[in-house]
Amino acid sequence: MTSDPAPATGKPRKAALAAWIGSALEYYDFFIYGTAAALVFGKIFFPSSAPATGTLLALATFGVGYVARPVGAVVLGHVGDRFGRKRVLVFTILLMGVSTFLVGCLPDHGQIGTLAPVLLVVLRLLQGISAGGEQAGANSMSLEHAPEHRRAFFTSFTLSGTQAGSILATAVFLPVAAMPEDMLLSWGWRVPFWLSAIVVIVAYIIRRTLEETPVFNAEVEQNARAELPLAVLLRDHWADVVRVVVAATVAAVSTIFGVFALSFAVDTAGLDRSAMLWVAILANVVALAAIPLLASLADRVGRKPVFIAGALGSAVLTAIYLWSITTGSYLLVFLAGVLLSGIVYSAANGVWPAFYGEMFPAHVRLSGTAIGTQIGFAIGGFAPTVAAGLAGGSTAGWVPVAVFTAALCVLSALAAATARETYRTPMGELGRKRAAADEPGVRAA
Repeated sequence: MTSDPAPATGKPRKAALAAWIGSALEYYDFFIYGTAAALVFGKIFFPSSAPATGTLLALATFGVGYVARPVGAVVLGHVGDRFGRKRVLVFTILLMGVSTFLVGCLPDHGQIGTLAPVLLVVLRLLQGISAGGEQAGANSMSLEHAPEHRRAFFTSFTLSGTQAGSILATAVFLPVAAMPEDMLLSWGWRVPFWLSAIVVIVAYIIRRTLEETPVFNAEVEQNARAELPLAVLLRDHWADVVRVVVAATVAAVSTIFGVFALSFAVDTAGLDRSAMLWVAILANVVALAAIPLLASLADRVGRKPVFIAGALGSAVLTAIYLWSITTGSYLLVFLAGVLLSGIVYSAANGVWPAFYGEMFPAHVRLSGTAIGTQIGFAIGGFAPTVAAGLAGGSTAGWVPVAVFTAALCVLSALAAATARETYRTPMGELGRKRAAADEPGVRAA
C-alpha cells in the first residue's frame, strides 16, 4: 500500500479561521434546535401529552437529526473524497441555514395538528444530513493545511467554532427565554431560527473563499483512484471506522449537559431557566480557551492520553453535575458545569478532530471520519431521550442517567486506547497499516 503524497505548503491560519467561523455559524443553527426542544417544543408541538411525555417527544425530535447524520456522512464523505473538501463545506452551510430558517416558519400543533411535528421532524432530518458532513469536512480541511507538529492545534479550531456557535445560540435564547410564557410560545421561540438567514449569507461568503487543501490536490494529481471511497474504506479501514464509532460516543456528554440537564434542571428540579442558560454560556466560554490549549498539549504528549483523560474525567463529572442540580445550589451547578463542559470534556472534544482524522489516508479521510463520528454521534444524539426515560421525571433519576453516561465514556476511552498513536506520524504516512512513524521514538521530519 502506497503512502499519501507529501503535502505542499498549506495555509493553516486561513483554513483554521474559515473552519472556526463556518462551524460557529453552522452549529448556531444546530444548537438552537436543541435549546428549543428542551424549553418549548414539547408544549407547542406535543400539547396533548403530559408534560414529561411532551418533553420526551420533543427531545426525541432532537435525536432524529442524528439518525440522518450517518446518511449525510456517507453521501457527503464520498463527495469530499472524490471532488474536494470545499464543495462539502459550501453545501452543508446552505442546507443547514435554509432548514433552520424554515423551522421558525412552521405552524404549531394548534394550527395544523399532527402535520406540525411531522414537518418538524423532516426539517430536523435535513439539519442532520448537513451536520453529517460539516465537521469532517472542516476537520479535513484544517488537518491537511496544518504543519506536521501542530495538527491537533489547528484542527481544534473547528471545535472551538462549535463552542462559539453554542454560545451564540444560548445567548440568543436568553432574552427569548425571559419572555412571558404566552409570547415565548406564540412567536418568541421563532426569532433565533429566523436569524439563520443572516447565518446563511455570511457563512456562504466565507466558505466560497476557501482554497482546496494541498493534500487533496496532490492526491488527485498523483494517485487518482477508480474505486469508490466507501468501498476502499470498508475493505481496508473498517476497523478504524468501528474504533471511531465507539470513541465518538463520548459526545453523549455534550448532549446530556446541553439538552437533558437543561430540561431536568428547569422542569424537574425547578431551577431558573435563564440561570441554566448562563451555565451553558460560561462553560462554552471557558471551552473556547481550553480546547486549543489541550490540543496543543496533544501535539506534545500524544492524542491518546489527552483524549482518554477527558473521557474518563467526564464520566465522573457528569455525575457530580447532575447531582448538583438536585441540590438547588446555583454555585455548585455553575462550578460543576464549567469544570465538566468547559475543561474536562474539552480534552476529548478538542483532540478528536486530529485523532480521528489521522487514522485514515487522504483518499478516504473525509468518509472515514464522517461515517465513524456520525454513527457515534447518533448514539450521543439520542442520549437525552434515553436519559429522560431513565430519569422518569424524578430528581432521583440523576443516578441512572449518570451511570448511563459513564458507561459510554468508559467505552469511548477503551476504544481510544486500542488506536495507534499518530502525533509523530508524518502526514504522508497517516492511515497506513503499518508505518515506521507509528513506532515509539520516531518523529516526523
